[in-house]
Amino acid sequence: MAAQGTPATALLTKQKVKHTLHPYEVDPQTPNYGFEVAAALGQDPARVFKTLVAEVDGALTVAVVPVTGEVDLKALAAAAGGKRATLADRALAERTTGYVRGGISPLGQRKALPTVIDQSAEKFDTVFVSAGRRGLQVELSPTDLVRLTRAVTAPISRPDQQPRVAGGAGDPDGMPAPPG
Repeated sequence: MAAQGTPATALLTKQKVKHTLHPYEVDPQTPNYGFEVAAALGQDPARVFKTLVAEVDGALTVAVVPVTGEVDLKALAAAAGGKRATLADRALAERTTGYVRGGISPLGQRKALPTVIDQSAEKFDTVFVSAGRRGLQVELSPTDLVRLTRAVTAPISRPDQQPRVAGGAGDPDGMPAPPG
């Protein structure tokens, strides 16, 4: 597992958090990426979460929502104590977190950002989030995820409004799959 080491996995190991790494192979250009990742893992898509970086009243904030939906920016702003939220610029998100798009983890970021996790995570014993690189998810308890990210939980997800072919759109680590 040394080859799979990332700041996220290093944090989990250092904190002695029970977790399981799950490698997968899904082409990042695949439409409905988040659903394809869930299928590759053999998991319910509602347990697989994507990490988005947003700006709430100008301050970067992390939103962690299931791949079955999209972030409700108004709800995120309210949960973060702000008035307005927009998705952050990709380059800024990558530079600030230390991760690349498709591999942004809520754990072990270069700069700790305020984090809001969709409250739906609390109904599962374990959830899946990016382990800090494309092709690797980490399964851990939502309680540990909240503790390690110092997150608050709130209803910040809404059903994805994009049409689907065989699942959902977006990727479990941030942004919609790039156009082909």
